[in-house]
Amino acid sequence: MGQHRRLNKKTARNIAAVSAVALSTTLLVPTAANAAQVTVPGTNLSSEVPGIENIAGIANIPGIEQWIPSLAGQSDNSNVQAAISQVRQIPGAAAVPGFTEWLNGVEAQVAPATYEAAATAPAARASVPAPAPVAQQSSGQQIVNIARSKIGSPYVYGAAGPNSFDCSGFTSWVYAQAGKSIPRTSQAQASAGQTIPRSQIQPGDIIVYYGGASHVGIYAGNGTMIDALNSGSPVAERPIDYMPIHSIVRF
Repeated sequence: MGQHRRLNKKTARNIAAVSAVALSTTLLVPTAANAAQVTVPGTNLSSEVPGIENIAGIANIPGIEQWIPSLAGQSDNSNVQAAISQVRQIPGAAAVPGFTEWLNGVEAQVAPATYEAAATAPAARASVPAPAPVAQQSSGQQIVNIARSKIGSPYVYGAAGPNSFDCSGFTSWVYAQAGKSIPRTSQAQASAGQTIPRSQIQPGDIIVYYGGASHVGIYAGNGTMIDALNSGSPVAERPIDYMPIHSIVRF
């Protein structure tokens, strides 16, 4: 009986040691970062960017609530420029369409104010440049963002959205979401738009394909376009020279 009791004490000590290690391991597990919803203003595009809402002073960035609605009313006394710098370093922030360009405009606006507060002499304040306006999203980029939100949608002949499209149904639907009314067919779009040389093409322009102007897509920038190609291919982003170009038009 005495030997049996000694074995029990040893076993109890081992269990206590294992429990202590398990507790220590649990305490060392890092807490997962929160994922804030970043929404592109004026579109239905949104993306979760983990950790962005935890940046000190992010709620002080002028206009940030239009991108991250959950931050409304949470401003404090933290430095705005420091917050902008940290936002740029968050993985995923640069992938949100238009977000980096908007940050650039805000930084240009708040930087002069920071310098002015640091100056002590009236002459120094007079030399501070006037704040630059916040960069606004161009209508062409808005069109591209709307088009990208439908990538993967099926091609259906005669369909004009919102869940399936043919080529001209896609372009006319996208333009309508941006507040522009254009003709329904590819030939009519080619005739009604202002013809633009390829050297002057801009995001949002419509690229017309084939000799009979039988296909259209939306120029997305960087040598690519977005279109609803055919029944075997959903809405996708492709090189602009994927097919022979007939013309480029702008509305």
